[in-house]
Amino acid sequence: MTRDIIVCSLERWDDVWRRNQFLVRELLALHPERRVLFVAPAWDAMHGIVNRRPPPGPALRTVEIGRLWELTPRKWLPRLAGPFADRSLYRQVGTAVQRVGLTRPVLWVNDSVYAGLVDVTGYSTVYDITDDWLLLPFPDREIVRRRAREASLLRQAAEVVVCSENLAASRGRARPVHLIPNAVDADAFRRPAPRPLDLPAGATAVYVGTLHDDRIDVDLVVRLAAAVHRATVVLVGPNCLSRTSQQRLDAMPNVRVLGSRPYATVPAYLQHASVVIVPHRVTPFTASLDPIKAYECEAVGTPTVATPLPGFVPDRGCIRTAAPGAWVEAVRAMIEEPPAAAPTDGLPTWRDRARVFDTVLQAAVRHRPSVGAAEPGP
Repeated sequence: MTRDIIVCSLERWDDVWRRNQFLVRELLALHPERRVLFVAPAWDAMHGIVNRRPPPGPALRTVEIGRLWELTPRKWLPRLAGPFADRSLYRQVGTAVQRVGLTRPVLWVNDSVYAGLVDVTGYSTVYDITDDWLLLPFPDREIVRRRAREASLLRQAAEVVVCSENLAASRGRARPVHLIPNAVDADAFRRPAPRPLDLPAGATAVYVGTLHDDRIDVDLVVRLAAAVHRATVVLVGPNCLSRTSQQRLDAMPNVRVLGSRPYATVPAYLQHASVVIVPHRVTPFTASLDPIKAYECEAVGTPTVATPLPGFVPDRGCIRTAAPGAWVEAVRAMIEEPPAAAPTDGLPTWRDRARVFDTVLQAAVRHRPSVGAAEPGP
């Protein structure tokens, strides 16, 4: 029997598509009778009121009639309320399951905030790790919470999935894991698209992805803008930069921060860039990722210069890497003498990955092994 799924996601179901959405779309296509409740990050009432940000629509909305719903729980209590705040979230998930009529669902946890939902529901659980949040400099209290939640999930989940070799190595020391990397819709990225109206004329160095201080090396971007003043550095994606980083970019006359764009329009920015840039910081955290943009760059074939991180190393097809000290010069040289586009064939598809993920979901239903607690390595 194909089980319905509850996905506790780190992102909303919106126009900026990420791993969870691609996999859910394909998992629904594999089993027409399957239904999914997609649990987005909670709306923080206190934060929303202080910053005058209302809830992003209704708490429960239909994405695809009869098959897919998104729940955005309301976080009415502050984190200091401890387990009371978590229980409120769990109750909202339980109410949504009843409203949409899911039957004996599998719990797919990407957001460890929902670790306690395993105990509350008794559902067979898959813990899906896509980022090594334990490597970021959170306050000590938050790190303790995150470590405790992850230890609980590693102990109780029937199956554990990771997306990168580094995560497989670190979490594999605690228990067996399944490595399911990311993928790409190659046809969508190769289909010719008109030049976006907001992409500046002339030479452009384009980055597509989330703008966050933990990922983007803002210093590299500023240095690049100063070195290629006749070209425009264009940053496309959700903007989560600090005020200081944003001010540094705003001070550069040839930097454009365009913000989020719908997934359907992303291929056009990559196709019409003179050079695609990936100025990621080189840290243990970024080394834990399996960047979807690497697959997308290979599909399009536009010349790409990235910092040397897993996913981009070794150089292949259109992708070249350079250490931070040589990165600006490598991009400048490619803008001045751009090579021909070189798309790569035979890239993994999201349908391929979803088939593997589906076998993991089925395995979670069949058995729930009792795994001894172990603290994951860095």
